[in-house]
Order: sequence, then C-alpha cells, then structure tokens
Amino acid sequence: MTLTAQKAPTEGVISHIRGRALWMRRTALQMVHRKGLGHIGGDFSATDILATLYFGVLRYDPEQPDWDGRDRFVMSKGHATGALYTALAAAGFFPEDMLQTYMQPESKLNGHPNRNYLPGVEANTGPLGHGFPIAVGIAIAAKLSDASFNTYVLTGDGEQQEGSNWEAAMVAAHHKLDNLTLIIDRNHLQQGTRTSETTALDPLDEKYHAFGWDVVDADGHDPVSLLDALDPSTRDGRPRCVIAHTIKGKGVSFMEDKAKWHHGVPSDDEYAIAMQELA
Repeated sequence: MTLTAQKAPTEGVISHIRGRALWMRRTALQMVHRKGLGHIGGDFSATDILATLYFGVLRYDPEQPDWDGRDRFVMSKGHATGALYTALAAAGFFPEDMLQTYMQPESKLNGHPNRNYLPGVEANTGPLGHGFPIAVGIAIAAKLSDASFNTYVLTGDGEQQEGSNWEAAMVAAHHKLDNLTLIIDRNHLQQGTRTSETTALDPLDEKYHAFGWDVVDADGHDPVSLLDALDPSTRDGRPRCVIAHTIKGKGVSFMEDKAKWHHGVPSDDEYAIAMQELA
C-alpha cells in the first residue's frame, strides 16, 4: 500500500505515529542490549522524527521499494540504525523478526545502513556529512527529470560541523530545490560532549536563512509540530530546513541529555528500568 502525506492529520494518525514510536524505542533498546552495540541515545532522539516521516509524510510502497514515484529519504546520521531499521520494519519493508539479527555476523542489518542489503535504504551512510550532499543530488535529479517525488534527509546536529554540508546547502539554494527538506536532529550532543563545546553551531537558523533556505523550528518529539513543519504544501520555492529540537535518549530518564549514551549500552539492570519507563 502506498502511503501519502496527511494534509490535515486526524487524532487517529497522531495516535498511530506515537504508538509506532513507542514500539520503535522498545525494539531498538532490545536490539542494542542484545548485541551490546549501538547508538541508543541518537536512536531515541530521532525516533519520533522517523515515525512521523514513515507514518504521516512519506509516499512509498514497501511491496515495490523501487517505485519511481516514492519519496526519497536519506538517513545521513547513519549510525542511528536502531531507529532506522525499526522504522523500516514497522513500515513493512522487511519482516520484524529480522531485527533480532541486528549486527550479527552476515546480518543485513549492519551498524550502518547498506542499500545493497535492505529495501527502503536509499543510500549507504555513516561517514558524517555525506548523506546531505547525496540528498541534494537526488533532488536535482528529480528536477531534471520532472519527477514529482520529494526528498527528505535527516542529519545530526554535530554532523553540521562538516564542511560538506555547507557546500550542499549552497547548491540546494542555488537550484531552488523546493522538493528538498533537510531535518536537523538538534539534541545539542555528540560523541563525548555538547556540540557547543566542540564547534558552536548557533545561530543555526540564521545561518540557513543566510544560505537561502526556508527555516522552520519544530518540536522533534511532537508529531503535530513535525507534520506541520514537514508539510510539502507549504513550500515557498526554496529548500526547507526543519530544525527539530530533540533530547538525546528521549524516553528513558537516566539517558536523557547525557553524552555517554551516544553509543552507550545498558546493563541488565538499566535495561529493565528503561523497558519499564517505555511501557
């Protein structure tokens, strides 16, 4: 079944997105705990964004993953595979029981997504700063071929410190890519510390304004706010940057806003507490 963007989301749509997000958090936590590897903090900051995209915005058909009319989504913060894989499984791109093989030897569910292994993955990502330029190229290709699909890309905020992003931002504005939406997972943390201590990003909104983008702020954990910000019918002829304000580790009290959970793995006791909080 092809999904289409909701112009006037109903309470049922919002409830479904929230329910999927809760399932995604619980399942990603199980995957990371089982394998002893992963990036659970970044998974949890991005979960509501991905749930909103896959169950309220993107046009796609999991039975025809290469359908020409599909919207394209690039997960530039490719280390957050716990969130991405659970979203793809929930959307029907592959069986949910495959999630149990996460990062196992010969599994298709690698630590970074691989489009040669999994349907629904548009680009191999992981090296930060690569996914955004790829998405710009996809959006340009759509313009050249008069295709009607939209392209969405999710980056981390620490990833914005990579210079390749700003080259991509200039190119996107120059070509007036109103079919492109950049979403920044603005949780203020990266590996080891706060983004402000590594290389300050603010005023991030003013920077994208200066580069010629339409900039919108959103609550990255509220589907209503995200749906409004991601609505393609409100484009104004420019590429759109959605700064999604999030909390790293969202949903688990001892993980929230803690840099250690960038790639932390919960102990058995922590796992039990986290699953209770995610009930």
